Amino acid sequence: MFLDRGADVTILREEGELQPGEGLAEKARQGLVADIVLLLFSRHSLPSRWPRADWEDALVKEPAEAGARIGFVRCDDCNPPRVLTPKFELSEIRELKRWVRGHPMVPKAVRETNPDVEVLGIALADRVGTETAASERAAAEFIERFEQDFDAIVRLDCGNRTPAALAGDMAQQLELRLEGTARENWERLRQVCVERRLLIAVREPREGLEFEGRTSVMIVPGAAPEPEDDSIRAVQHALRARKKDWTELCRLARIGRRVLRDAGRIAELYELMEQWRVGAEERDDLTALDEASRELAWILEGWGELDEARSIEYRRAERCDEQMLLGFEEG
Repeated sequence: MFLDRGADVTILREEGELQPGEGLAEKARQGLVADIVLLLFSRHSLPSRWPRADWEDALVKEPAEAGARIGFVRCDDCNPPRVLTPKFELSEIRELKRWVRGHPMVPKAVRETNPDVEVLGIALADRVGTETAASERAAAEFIERFEQDFDAIVRLDCGNRTPAALAGDMAQQLELRLEGTARENWERLRQVCVERRLLIAVREPREGLEFEGRTSVMIVPGAAPEPEDDSIRAVQHALRARKKDWTELCRLARIGRRVLRDAGRIAELYELMEQWRVGAEERDDLTALDEASRELAWILEGWGELDEARSIEYRRAERCDEQMLLGFEEG
């Protein structure tokens, strides 16, 4: 069950069980039809005398020729052949899981076990679950020690961010390009959580932010750090809060438009352009209003919302085209 939960494998238990009269070498040969073979050594399965000539072909040469991955687990105080690798003790179940997941074996480092990190390991890495880290330090140490137990680690700082912004951030960390609405993007991300073994490290989690499938969630204590001035989060916050002067807000909006469009984060782009459009209308800035409205219409057309796109384009033309033309003629 441990490997089933954490290593994304299907274990053929009945097929792998030794039947009366069968030996380990014969069973290993049968197992070569699978992607991975794990041979369990115990006093009951290991012959009292096992000459190398009886096992070398089945356990070493034939798997190598077939390109099969084969590993060995010692379940008790029996004495299997020393030359067989990789070989695990039953107490090294986490190392075994990581090898099954495709990570190379690394020398075992002697280090003091942090009880807080061990709690997270049991709750999040050994199985799917949700757990709050005791401290930021424990969260960071857990990620360092258990990174190999996950396909990817996603860090989400929620704060006052919108669902579209969180979906875009998560998709970019997973190297996905999701150009739909926020709702469509979250549907795709939830499917990814089913398909992949993820760890989501969340700060300031919000109600309704749920992940299913094979994804574990670690809640990191403390407030999210302030975003850098040139980051997407900083641009989004500035447009929403409107604490900067209008010229600076327009500059940031144009930066955000370029970056979000290039990254395929279209739902966030829509939110940003809508905030810019509202601000431009309030200040009667026809240039900014024209730019934001054109971008909004382009996005809505891409989503198939043709009626709404036409409505925005009509309002833009009515407000901007005639007045901007008149202003040019009078000049």
